[in-house]
Amino acid sequence: MPPIPIHNSTDDSDSPEARELSMVDLQRHIREMYFEKDAARGVDGTFMWLMEEVGELASALRGDDQENLAEEFADVIAWLATIANVAGVDLNAALVAKYGSGCPGCSRLVCQCPNSEKP
Repeated sequence: MPPIPIHNSTDDSDSPEARELSMVDLQRHIREMYFEKDAARGVDGTFMWLMEEVGELASALRGDDQENLAEEFADVIAWLATIANVAGVDLNAALVAKYGSGCPGCSRLVCQCPNSEKP
């Protein structure tokens, strides 16, 4: 697997390749672009869109088109941020609360849970 490129967050370039989005920024960005439509659709309708994107990601994982695979990962994350916005969940706070101190199952930074257990 090729390494994931790391972009310098101090780069002043406006190119998409030079920008980074934190979870907080991503959720805010998605909210600013789509919240009016998302709120009107509601949680149930938004969840169905998320599931459609998860299905597209599943198909892309079975293929060999890396560009499409990356796009489908981006779509799933965007729709996850969308449904979190509609449901009033701060994704960053939720991630920090659950995973910020390590594995929720064993509390270690590198999971030591048995393979048969879901951490």
